[in-house]
Amino acid sequence: MRSDDVTKGSERAASRSLMYATGVDPSQMGKPLIGIASSFTDLIPGHSGMRDLERFIEKGVHSGGGASFIFGIPGVCDGIAMGHSGMKYSLCTRELIADAIECVMMAHKLDGVVLLTNCDKITPGMLMAAARLNVPAIVVTAGPMHSGIRNMRKLSLVRDTFEAVGQYREGLIDETELTCLELEACPGQGSCQGLYTANTMACLTETMGMSLVGCGTALAGFAKKRRIAYHSGLRICDLVRQDIKPRDIMTKKAFGNAIRMDMALGGSTNTILHLPAIAHEAKIDLPLELFDDISKNTPHITSIRPGGDYFMEDIEYAGGIPAVMNVLGDMLDDTQTLSGVSIREIQAAHTVADSEIIRTPDRAYHREGGIAVLKGSLAPDGAVVKQSAVSDKMMVFKGRARVFDSEEDSLKAIFGKEIRPGDIVVIRYEGPKGGPGMREMLQGTAAITGMGLSESVALITDGRFSGGTRGPCIGHISPEAMEGGPLCIVREGDEIRIDIPARKLDLLISGEEMKSRMKSWTPPEPKVKEGYLARYARQVTSAATGAVFKD
Repeated sequence: MRSDDVTKGSERAASRSLMYATGVDPSQMGKPLIGIASSFTDLIPGHSGMRDLERFIEKGVHSGGGASFIFGIPGVCDGIAMGHSGMKYSLCTRELIADAIECVMMAHKLDGVVLLTNCDKITPGMLMAAARLNVPAIVVTAGPMHSGIRNMRKLSLVRDTFEAVGQYREGLIDETELTCLELEACPGQGSCQGLYTANTMACLTETMGMSLVGCGTALAGFAKKRRIAYHSGLRICDLVRQDIKPRDIMTKKAFGNAIRMDMALGGSTNTILHLPAIAHEAKIDLPLELFDDISKNTPHITSIRPGGDYFMEDIEYAGGIPAVMNVLGDMLDDTQTLSGVSIREIQAAHTVADSEIIRTPDRAYHREGGIAVLKGSLAPDGAVVKQSAVSDKMMVFKGRARVFDSEEDSLKAIFGKEIRPGDIVVIRYEGPKGGPGMREMLQGTAAITGMGLSESVALITDGRFSGGTRGPCIGHISPEAMEGGPLCIVREGDEIRIDIPARKLDLLISGEEMKSRMKSWTPPEPKVKEGYLARYARQVTSAATGAVFKD
């Protein structure tokens, strides 16, 4: 075993002595040494219940004949970091998390690892580490939050807090109602209640086979999640003994299944950053075009918030990811999972409990998948939109540019009621390099929706939009403005055309005018010149390639 390097032989007496100092018994020295990479923190509701899950994972590891060791992994709550400079630090923690797990696992020669995770960048960061190290690993996602309740109406974070701010600014609700909503929208532990990034990644992790069957939608704080944690602890010991590694599971076909599931569910656009980054670590090429190709041939069969009205708990009660797999049938490849069963076996063992929550392809909510990749004169390398959350009226839209060089400037205009029907809000220099950190823009998009402008105003950016965004919001525009992408030459009042069915995003100026503007453009000074963000800006690549670090 890998751990023999620290547990076997007379020359390792000092190593064993230090392990004994932690309370390890000599009888455990011959057992698989299992790390539990825990992202527990009191700062994130999706992670605040992990102390309990750590206990059940430990029980499973010990029952399986292993010895467990918990070590900590950092996490950021995107909802708390949203709308200010703190969001610059969210995406870049993904690489930090992968590096931290690599350092601990390699330094201590642990035989396997249980990755206890939940929220937006933490899950992909952990999967990146698993793919990079290729040491036996299993993922436990801590589960979605249950819906809030006010006056017998179910509540979720985005619609009932972020969008409620816009309603308050428009005078549609008063301060008392806003205060009640913020107290009731998030009733306890778990990842936010819709198909935002955290829950999307949990579902895709299960689809790829990197977590146990049913893990993706099992609710936070419920006994089922405890049992999954326990069985994951058991299973990691088997994976070590059988030498089953992440790259045995995360194959090209498994990534294809994950993309297919993403499109069928209508998941977060952030997966188009995360899946390529995980695949990169697994030495698999996952081009942007593949997402669009799969989307065109995948029906959108659920209607979960933010674009729909159902919640993650509804998906769970309707049968979870195994039921969705059943409905997708031969659209999924028959791959192996860490659970020890194949996709076909999972499909055969599960059915849908509610055919309105999880529809059949012939009754799909939309003919195509949830995400579309656009290209054109404004996005030569691509841009991304969650088309399942865009109304039919806004699928094709031409408007005048309102140009802002930072999210803060755009928010001043939005909250100052300077945005009018027919506007396209352009937010640039917020990409991976320009931000730096490629911030999510949920506060602005939610405010526009709350103000009733989502069917008359579009937003485009080289930054990101949250999984909680709905409406015609196009992100990941590549190349980004800081790298001299066409977004850098857009001027106030320019006409822009969005055509989602045709997959086009164009700046409506002549080729000669575009060349003239590009010649006169010079890059602005970096917004951040020291610390981790400055190092990140020097290392990060385009959003079109997953915003991974340069090789």
